[in-house]
Amino acid sequence: MTTGDVPTHSVAIVGANIAGASTAETLRRLGYDGRVVLIGAEAELPYERPPLSKEFLAGQFDAERLMLRPRAFYDEQRVELWLGQRATHLDATTRTITLASGERHQFDRIVVATGCELIPLPIPGADLPGVYALRTLADAQSLQAALRVGAQAHHGRVVVIGAGFIGAEVAATCRMAGMNVTVIEMLSHPLERALGPEMGALLAAVHQTHGVDVRTSETVAEIRGRDRAEEVVTGSGARIPCAFVVVGTGVRPAMRWLVDSGLSLGNGVLVDATCESNVPGIFAAGDIANWPYQPAESAPLQRVRLEHWDNALRQGEVVARNLLGGRLAYHHIPYFWSDQYDLKLQFVGYAPTWDQIIVRGSPPDSFVAFYLAGGRVRAAFSSNRQRDLVTLKKLIAADPQIAPAHLANDQISLKELLKLV
Repeated sequence: MTTGDVPTHSVAIVGANIAGASTAETLRRLGYDGRVVLIGAEAELPYERPPLSKEFLAGQFDAERLMLRPRAFYDEQRVELWLGQRATHLDATTRTITLASGERHQFDRIVVATGCELIPLPIPGADLPGVYALRTLADAQSLQAALRVGAQAHHGRVVVIGAGFIGAEVAATCRMAGMNVTVIEMLSHPLERALGPEMGALLAAVHQTHGVDVRTSETVAEIRGRDRAEEVVTGSGARIPCAFVVVGTGVRPAMRWLVDSGLSLGNGVLVDATCESNVPGIFAAGDIANWPYQPAESAPLQRVRLEHWDNALRQGEVVARNLLGGRLAYHHIPYFWSDQYDLKLQFVGYAPTWDQIIVRGSPPDSFVAFYLAGGRVRAAFSSNRQRDLVTLKKLIAADPQIAPAHLANDQISLKELLKLV
């Protein structure tokens, strides 16, 4: 997986999102003078997705505030925007991209940054009007309009299917807007896959304290309505009347256009430490990139694919450098955040499994939960501890063994803990 110092005259970036825009912007910042084409399936300029379920849905942000850069910036930087054009196939051998229009274009270097796509809900009624997903700005605009109407209705109720981060954030936003909210989650706790049952139960209690009806270990059998969604029928037979439904049951890598491309695929595009694929000159960044992660030599090497804003931004920067002949390894501690009610939640590190959680502070208002595997701190989840972020990243990067009693003692600062490593 080497590119060498072959001159690069044109770069196509497929995915006009944070990863794609970060790559394009960094290329120009580094002085690259060749052609840069940014291809996006949506008609909008590259924009921020995290606020869609929070500030934008609540009406605090308008669409213009979401845009990463104004159009004039791309014109000034000579970044060609091919928006509203979906890539349908890639021939990695010839580096040729086919668009939905049938046009075929060849480039010297290619970056795959198509992110993720929603997983359809396979139940009757999922296609009824009044059933919303939340992935794009257009989705958020439709849901925002429904929320305005629903919040004005007497006892307006929204049913949120799926209690991952998007589902939990939508539930919190709708509740704060005055809606009655029911959350249905098939697992035993909200956010269980990301945080585990202990922290999931903690956040379930937060939502319940705010008046959300949280139903776990429950499935959805059907969505019913004459002309639009009017009620949700659960697997146990409960019937929940609603003004509208939000589906947040997960996403998958948007890589159907890469079938038979010649790229190695497996829960995303498989890349090496430099984010280069098995085909020299073709890289991947953002939600679709599956890369080797090892925070420290003492930690296990794992392949990960992250759906995080921070990861997409940083990966785009590294890919840009390596497009120009660099061999910079992507070495970044994963990080993501979530705003729910008055809680600023942050997660640092990567811990698909753990054998112990140590909590310091006072949950849920202010705490840090350390995820340990084999006695080593592999990740940390915090609430309203923004000042601890930098130190937490340093701790995770050190892969430390620290006595549980010290981790739990909030009188010992995290900076002092770092000195113990």
